[in-house]
Amino acid sequence: MRLTTQGIVLRETNYKEADKILTVLTRDLGKRTVKARGCRRKNSKLTAASQLLVYSEMTLSERGEFTNLTEADPLEQFWSVRQDLEDLALASYFAEVTEATAQEGEAAPELLSLLLNSLYALDTLKKPRALVKAAFELKLLCLTGYAPMLEGCAVCGAQEPAGARLHLSQGVLHCARCRGQVGGGVSMPLSPGALTGARYIVGCSPKRLFSFALPEEDLRQLGQATEAFLMTQQERGFRTLDYYKRLPR
Repeated sequence: MRLTTQGIVLRETNYKEADKILTVLTRDLGKRTVKARGCRRKNSKLTAASQLLVYSEMTLSERGEFTNLTEADPLEQFWSVRQDLEDLALASYFAEVTEATAQEGEAAPELLSLLLNSLYALDTLKKPRALVKAAFELKLLCLTGYAPMLEGCAVCGAQEPAGARLHLSQGVLHCARCRGQVGGGVSMPLSPGALTGARYIVGCSPKRLFSFALPEEDLRQLGQATEAFLMTQQERGFRTLDYYKRLPR
């Protein structure tokens, strides 16, 4: 059976002498494990499309235990991201998180669009990395059913809680004075600016996701909260994030 779809490579692993095993997030077929036969040979027509973070028009064929990549036409390679080590490290983190989140064989067009838009924000729009990272992390959680409740304090209902904090395991906002009534676990502080940014990300349309700005300190606090919230909800860390944080700045 032959299938045509668009997909982006989330992970690549060398296989045998000239092949690769790819993890691909497709528009129609969800996450798929794909073999790219001979893509590491010189002059292979599959070489470009078999690289991490390349988005392509793909023709797939199912044969035996593998889905094979038989034809591919790259649509976007995000060249600017590839030429900057920090951008590439951050984009690789986005790919690892997406791979961990997407389900095998379940279509996830909104997740694919989020990843592509985040890469475009780094590559073409040149948005600040911290802003793109925070927006990606929080919007991904919203798309996968873990949107935090940020309308007001979960205990007293105050819409602008004094000393606002985000409870990482329960995903609720609370006042500093209401901390003892929310339950155990870690809470992260959110300044008024950081809270405004988080509310914007949760409620905005995908096309407007990166159309906001925050002062440096508010953005730093927002990023700390979104990262910690993602780790808590995913119940894991990410090696690409560890690498990104180790890079000199």
